[in-house]
Amino acid sequence: MSQVFLYDTTLRDGTQREDISLSVDDKLVIAKRLADFGFHYIEGGWPGSNPKDAEFFSRAAKLDLGPAKLAAFGRTRQKHIQCEQDANLQALLSADTPVVTMVGKSSDYHVKLVLAASLEENLAMIRDSVSYIKSKGREVVFDAEHFFDGFLANKDYALATLRAASDAGADWLVLCETNGGKLPWEVEEIVREVGMHISTPLGVHCHNDSGCGVANSLAAVRGGCTQVQGTINGYGERVGNANLTTIIPNLQLKMDKPVVTPAQLRELTQLSHFIAEVVNLKHYNHAPYIGHSAFAHKGGIHVAAILKAADTYQHIDPALVGNQMRSVVSELSGRGNIQFHAKALGIDLNNEDAQRVLGHIKHLEHEGFTFEAAEASVELMLHRLRKDYIHPFELIDYFVITERRQSRGLLSEATVKVKVDGIVKFVAAEGNGPVNALSTALRSALADVYPVLKTVRLIDYKVRILDSAKGTSAQIRVLITFQGGGLVWTTVGASANIIDASWHALSDSLEYALLKLSS
Repeated sequence: MSQVFLYDTTLRDGTQREDISLSVDDKLVIAKRLADFGFHYIEGGWPGSNPKDAEFFSRAAKLDLGPAKLAAFGRTRQKHIQCEQDANLQALLSADTPVVTMVGKSSDYHVKLVLAASLEENLAMIRDSVSYIKSKGREVVFDAEHFFDGFLANKDYALATLRAASDAGADWLVLCETNGGKLPWEVEEIVREVGMHISTPLGVHCHNDSGCGVANSLAAVRGGCTQVQGTINGYGERVGNANLTTIIPNLQLKMDKPVVTPAQLRELTQLSHFIAEVVNLKHYNHAPYIGHSAFAHKGGIHVAAILKAADTYQHIDPALVGNQMRSVVSELSGRGNIQFHAKALGIDLNNEDAQRVLGHIKHLEHEGFTFEAAEASVELMLHRLRKDYIHPFELIDYFVITERRQSRGLLSEATVKVKVDGIVKFVAAEGNGPVNALSTALRSALADVYPVLKTVRLIDYKVRILDSAKGTSAQIRVLITFQGGGLVWTTVGASANIIDASWHALSDSLEYALLKLSS
């Protein structure tokens, strides 16, 4: 069984996504994390295209990447210019990486239209560039751009570009599905045919424009490719590149082609979240294998089955990729969802109590609550069933006003009366809005007794109108997210009054903070 090598291009192709811009420090941190995970090749960028990438390679030379090989990316020499005078090739050498990846044209259409060169000139550019970089002692990866389109239009010429690179000493020939429009059976068939003519190891580089980036990459491996290029989370230009967080477990768990150790594979979910944090993009909850919802079960009959045997509704054990099974509580839940949730919290819930909680949840969802995105509210509900549970505070009343004052503009003020530790506290606070004022007043009332609340902060506040046809009398749903002690949690409230909905979510969030953060 031939080994498959992983080639990550998040630091170059991934950064071509519209929403991504990385600093040099960001790129260094990501490169180190990719190496620790077990990638064989890490493409750092195009040193001849911008000062940032040139600086990255200068500083990356001091990184300990272990067995991972750092690659610098560029193109073949320009027409009518010798390799020694080509600024791009010189920048590639100056990057001082063990691997150089060069992209060249393999489509006669692109040679004529984009390069405005003859077909023979392009072959000479490929031969000269690969030979020159190989003479400097570098491993050379030749990326045959638009290969699949070029092969279908002019098979003989597309193969001639591969032979030019192979004869010049290229270590890898990577077949690029640049426009992302091919389908898996086309890719597999073409790769197999290429393998009949070319002995140099083949790789594949797919884009996801037709939604087949992952499938095409796997098909290419079936066809004979032993290097797979892609990006973490599928980041990339247009709709993205082939997603390595899906490709890796598919190769290892489904196709019996181990590419990393089992311990490294268990870091996959964490790696995906880490990269999303660094690039400052929200992680996609529904991503295969590593998404928050990848092993979440909502339907009552599903949860009833997985309580007996997890593999009844799961294609793998989520722990293999560092993820975990979850039960989502909603109006579609059965009693098993509630018991699954309680068991995870260490709460022994009998059938009667589980049915009672389930009925309460379904009633609340009918009133406008939703618990799929507010798991802290469900957890709090279950803890309140414990006989030893003590409510940390009790609301007596609150009062909120918002007014415009000529001297100070808009002003919101809230007063809160709560009983905490047997003492009634009455606190007033101002805020830049009624919810902010309520939050400040309640936390002030509780902080003396529960100082841990000084460490939590509100990070998100969402409002949704549930029945907009009713206008200002519509039911309102509020989701409030807090952060503290390394945790992030969300609670929900619903009411025809936005302040009342906010109060429910807010007070539950602070009670949850006391439950989780107080020792």
